[in-house]
Amino acid sequence: MRVLELAKRRKTVRQFLPDRPPKEDILKAIKAAKEAPSGMNAQPWRFVVIDDDWLKGRIREACEAEEEKFYSRTKGDLMAWLNAKGFRPEKPFLSEAPYLILVFGHTKVPYWLQSTWIAVGYLLLALEELGLGTVTYTPPNPKPVEELLKVPSEYKLQTILPVGYPADPKPKYERRELEEVVSFNGF
Repeated sequence: MRVLELAKRRKTVRQFLPDRPPKEDILKAIKAAKEAPSGMNAQPWRFVVIDDDWLKGRIREACEAEEEKFYSRTKGDLMAWLNAKGFRPEKPFLSEAPYLILVFGHTKVPYWLQSTWIAVGYLLLALEELGLGTVTYTPPNPKPVEELLKVPSEYKLQTILPVGYPADPKPKYERRELEEVVSFNGF
C-alpha cells in the first residue's frame, strides 16, 4: 500500500477487540520503525513490548494517577477541549489493548528526540498497514512508568502505543487543507 493511502486511513484508536494479534505482526512493525533515519545514525530508540496483563494494569494505574494530577491543574482552552472531546483521566486502553509498545529515546545522543519521533511515525504507518490500531498516548509524567520498568536514566519514555485490532467507532479527525499548511520560499 502507498504511504499516502496509509496516512489518510490511519486514525486514533482507543478501543480494541479482545483478539490478540500475532507477535510477529508487532515485530514486523517495529522492524519498519527501526529503519527510520536518525542523527549520526545513532538509532536512539528502544521499543519495549508489554503483553503481560498484570504489568499493563500497573502501567495504567501509574498513568492514571499522573493524569489525575494533570487534570486537576489544567484550565482554560485545553481543559475546555478535553471536556468537549470527552477525555478523562481514566485510560482503559492501557490495560485493554492486547499489547503496549513503549517507545524510549536515548537522551545522551544528538538529535535523539527528533530521531525517536521519526521512528514512531514509521511505526504508526507500519501498524496501519498490518490492520492494527493505536493511539500515541504521552503520559503527563513518564517517571512512574520508567521507575516501574527500571529504565536506565539515560532513556526517556516518549509514548505508549496501545496496539490491537481496532474497535473504535469514532471517525478520523478532519485534517486541514494542503494550502493551509504549506508555503514556498517563506512562511
